[in-house]
Amino acid sequence: MKKHLVVLTGAGISAESGLKTFRDADGLWEGHDVMEVATPEGFAANPELVLDFYNQRRKQLFEVEPNSAHIDLAKLEKDFTVSIITQNVDDLHERAGSSNVIHLHGELLKSRNIVDPFTLFDCKTDIHLGDTCPNGHQLRPHIVWFGEEVPMINKAREICETADVLLIIGTSMQVYPASGLRHYVPENTPTYFIDPKPNMESKQNLTVVAENATIGMKMLLKLLITQ
Repeated sequence: MKKHLVVLTGAGISAESGLKTFRDADGLWEGHDVMEVATPEGFAANPELVLDFYNQRRKQLFEVEPNSAHIDLAKLEKDFTVSIITQNVDDLHERAGSSNVIHLHGELLKSRNIVDPFTLFDCKTDIHLGDTCPNGHQLRPHIVWFGEEVPMINKAREICETADVLLIIGTSMQVYPASGLRHYVPENTPTYFIDPKPNMESKQNLTVVAENATIGMKMLLKLLITQ
């Protein structure tokens, strides 16, 4: 029986594909204050600005490809049962071949209406003010904004409780509630942390790899598969 590898990923794994993260730019995301484009209040104040912002992010997503870190994670499915829990809203894990991906913060290629966070629609084109769901409600990106509930957090916790191995890559694990997920992993679970500027050091069951995602994954692939 394959061991269960739980992988927690963040913006650092997609950055090498060319997708930017606001946390590396003093709270600005593509030149915008995140409070303007990533909060319910921002959407209420200027819905056209917010819709256009995510329309541009969606177009950008079609211009990039999975990098080798995404691809190497998908390769691990040959040797492990892999569950990826990502804070990213892109589809690069899926395009790289990963078959079990949970998106904590939503997905750029899905939309929902403004009153129901659970009924989702495929969305590969722009969303405009006046675009509605079959029930007549305005559509919005399926993005979990600051201050909103995280619908998939309970499922993510359940997955972490069954981990045999934990891998953290591309995230400093500082953003709540994702930051608390590692505490649901069984005690003494072998844990690997890939980050170019890690905020922790290797110890008993923790191996820290101070590299970016692509280089770190190459190193980890050899380590995990030869065990």
